[in-house]
Amino acid sequence: MDPFELVHQQYDQMIHKIIHTLRIYKNHSDYYQTGLIALWEAHVKFDSKKGSFTSFAYSYIRGRILSELRREVRVEERGTVLENALLEEGEHDMDALSMELLLSYCTTLTDNQKKWVIAHSIHMLSIKEIAFCEGVSPEAVKKWRKGAKERIRQAFINQTFE
Repeated sequence: MDPFELVHQQYDQMIHKIIHTLRIYKNHSDYYQTGLIALWEAHVKFDSKKGSFTSFAYSYIRGRILSELRREVRVEERGTVLENALLEEGEHDMDALSMELLLSYCTTLTDNQKKWVIAHSIHMLSIKEIAFCEGVSPEAVKKWRKGAKERIRQAFINQTFE
């Protein structure tokens, strides 16, 4: 029998106990698989000079499962923000003329500045929500906003005096 199979048999209940302790009730088999992978990594990385394998494996498995839980929460939050943005878009539909007018001022903008204009004007997203959806810092979105406002203001002034 393979040495890891022995470790797996010996620590199988520990993985189940960690999942139960963390009160995971959805996707149990996915988290078990995460725990099993963590057990294998702990088995490979373990240094007997630094302590017992049981405590090392427990903390390694628990940490990996908690990391997976945090990742799942982030994914769900992003999905919720996008769903809310789509719902708000339906609630705040602009007529075609207004949309065309808005986009006519965006011709001189960079892609990121256009993202800010559309997300803010159409989807009614805040700076933090835009930053979260785009995976950038709020400061970056504020720079997009500042640049977009300056360029739109300049385009409006140029169009007024023509």
